[in-house]
Amino acid sequence: METFESLVRAEFAPKNTYLNTASTGLLPARVVTALHEAVALRAEGRPLDPLFADVESARASFARLAGVPAGRVAAGPSVAAHMGLVAAALAPGAEVLTAEDDFASVVTPFHARGDLKVRAVPLERLAESVRPGTALVAVSAAQSLDGRIADLPALREAARTHGARTCVDYSQAAGWLPMEADAYDFTVATTFKWLLGPHGAAFLVVPENFGGLTPVLAGWVAAERPWDSCYGPVAELAHSARRFDVSPALFTYAGVRHALALIEELGVDAVRAHDVALADRFRAGLAALGHEALPAPGSAIVSVPGLDHRKPELDRAGIQVSVRAGNLRASFHLYNTPTDVDRLLDVLSG
Repeated sequence: METFESLVRAEFAPKNTYLNTASTGLLPARVVTALHEAVALRAEGRPLDPLFADVESARASFARLAGVPAGRVAAGPSVAAHMGLVAAALAPGAEVLTAEDDFASVVTPFHARGDLKVRAVPLERLAESVRPGTALVAVSAAQSLDGRIADLPALREAARTHGARTCVDYSQAAGWLPMEADAYDFTVATTFKWLLGPHGAAFLVVPENFGGLTPVLAGWVAAERPWDSCYGPVAELAHSARRFDVSPALFTYAGVRHALALIEELGVDAVRAHDVALADRFRAGLAALGHEALPAPGSAIVSVPGLDHRKPELDRAGIQVSVRAGNLRASFHLYNTPTDVDRLLDVLSG
């Protein structure tokens, strides 16, 4: 029987100390193989049917991770595209509540409308700031900037009390933090970070009744019978969330299918325990060195003020982290080890 460690060892062999999953996840070996096979299939002129089948396999896998039926999951290119659909469904003048300094792709589509009332408050005050007249609350489950985890149960209760809808971006959480997509009106997530897929794919979970969304990006793939809907306007949109699909990047989904399968095999709870233990090890080591990370209990993302100037030194040492808003940000995922953490601390200690 394969263990967590043996599965990970079989899939990853990084050439450096990679602690930057919050920017981009590493590709598992099975994904690299799938990408090569997809390119060969296209280059050799073989039918593309297997690649379209990969889209549906990926959709089903994401649905299982999200805890919803596959018929509620739409496939598209990015979080911004999906958030744009949600923004387009709001009435003029509707109030949208967001968290201060949330990721641009989450909030910008609402600002771009130009006729919505977008209000931003500190993340810790989000639930208490829902009020009568709030139409939608949009927030990241885990903050890209510093890893803070939103109090989603409190937000859900506040939204229910005031009749607001909810939209949660799991891009910095899906893969290590359990998703509860059925608890919110809309859920989005990109797949190239903690879900370990290539760039160019994201999923949107919608209510069974579609939540008032209009498929403004619909093309032939949004039809109930796509191959019978190639010409003229689509006569019958898909009866499922596939009506919100955007024509898929087939190579990307060939990889995403296998990346999500790996997450399912490992189990999100096991990944979370692994990732958070490493993040906590780093926080403890920082404290011993006299540094204090920004508060983000239970998160796999650690941001540290005052250490951004150390990044060039870390780059030279072969340690990949990132700098966000002046903070040194390290993020820990399933392919990282305690040795990686200790190496980072060793360089920071001078």
